Amino acid sequence: MREEHEFFPVDALDWSPAGPGVAERILSRDPESATLTRIARWQPGLETSDVIRHDYHEEVYLLEGDLTDLTLGKTFGPGHFASRRPGMPHGPYRTDKGCVMLEIRTDHR
Repeated sequence: MREEHEFFPVDALDWSPAGPGVAERILSRDPESATLTRIARWQPGLETSDVIRHDYHEEVYLLEGDLTDLTLGKTFGPGHFASRRPGMPHGPYRTDKGCVMLEIRTDHR
């Protein structure tokens, strides 16, 4: 089950490394599954090389910056939203200016 939190200032959380060029602030998580809510920050110039698939539902809302889907050849910015079912292919991606996104993962196992 997800952790329980009352309102708190998100910027009080430290950024933690979450992979090459990516930092995160975990807002809530279920320690027994892939379910979590986080703010992810990608550094400027980051480019991924693989098409991504995962076994959880993922929702992403871009808050700042740019994110280019290299497969689709489209660039997205603040206010763009994605909802991906488990197994849905997406990416690879590039960000020129860097980006910040709200990501919600829901494990469906």
